[in-house]
Amino acid sequence: MSDTAPKIAPPHLGEPYLLTPGPLTTSYAVKQAMLRDWGSWDGDFRAVTAEMRKMLLEMINDTKGEFDCVPMQGSGTFSVEAMLASFTPRDGKVLVLSNGAYGKRIAQTLDYLNRDHVVIDKGDYMPPRGEEVTAALRADPAISHVVVVHCETSSGILNPVAEISQAVYAEGRKLLIDSMSAFGAIPLGVSEIRYEAMVSSANKCIEGVPGFGFVIARKDELQAAKGRSHSLSLDLHAQWAHMNKTGQWRFTPPTHVVVAFLEALKAHRAEGGVAGRGARYADNRDVLVEGMRGLGFETLLKDRWLSPIIVTFFNPAHKSFDFNSFYEAMKRKGFIIYPGKLTVVDSFRIGCIGQMDADVMRQVVQAAKDSLNEMGVPDAAPPEQALIERARLAA
Repeated sequence: MSDTAPKIAPPHLGEPYLLTPGPLTTSYAVKQAMLRDWGSWDGDFRAVTAEMRKMLLEMINDTKGEFDCVPMQGSGTFSVEAMLASFTPRDGKVLVLSNGAYGKRIAQTLDYLNRDHVVIDKGDYMPPRGEEVTAALRADPAISHVVVVHCETSSGILNPVAEISQAVYAEGRKLLIDSMSAFGAIPLGVSEIRYEAMVSSANKCIEGVPGFGFVIARKDELQAAKGRSHSLSLDLHAQWAHMNKTGQWRFTPPTHVVVAFLEALKAHRAEGGVAGRGARYADNRDVLVEGMRGLGFETLLKDRWLSPIIVTFFNPAHKSFDFNSFYEAMKRKGFIIYPGKLTVVDSFRIGCIGQMDADVMRQVVQAAKDSLNEMGVPDAAPPEQALIERARLAA
């Protein structure tokens, strides 16, 4: 973190910390940026859009100028669908690498798009590996594209995208990355990791507010996408061409959200960019995991796969533990946590991203300890069966 980086401050006006993978706790400066109204076609707002796109492209170190940035209105899922519809040919075939809810959502989206696809489903515990991708591609020459979630926040696992990319391009195929919850904190430089396009959102690691996502893609892929999308509003080529011609969004943009995001981008740069932001989040994770394990909690994942974005913990086995009661107790203490999304065992999640530092994470651990005491839970150890199931599935 640079010496000029903004200091972490408590949420404004007594707001609780959002310990989620986005929306997340934002700075007062980001909130304050939304107090002005903007004309969506005005030159001042066009300048904001241009600067935002430029700053996002700087984060992938595209020294050859091969990529461009296309913002897209809506939630992150809108941008994921736009990427899939625009960059996967209608007569192509997609390999989906899935190990959680968001990989499953990609497959569901491809169903809606009538794109032929196959899935490697790794369950909740393990990442897809390069050798598995290689084997799948060699077995099916019809596969043209591979899609992977960078950080699968339903479990908190950080997938090995560099390894996957090497396998994909060694077999002459193309890679698309859903980096919704990782971009801005985990490196995704195009000189180190090859891909055709990646997608992320305003309200994740760059610490803006919800309202739009963005796709960063190769310009030749954007050109090739003309006429391919199933949707008027989610057509990336049309958005890109119109924006480059006029400087404007095709349809009404979330003006306040975009201006707040530019403020968040400036703070991201001041913190040291991807490296600085990622270091703070990793510190948050380490403090959180050490403290929660000290209370008896156990993480779903082994340390090797723990992301600095969000951590999944097993629910305690003690008969007095009830997640809803634990949630409400944590909220009263100023922390909103996240329920689990696992299908096999009961769990909950605690995010490490947003306007939080190690001191806040120590407060989270203390709040968890106090909440357990209030519930009469002396030990947060998980059910033995949960650990057995984890070992079995991870074998």
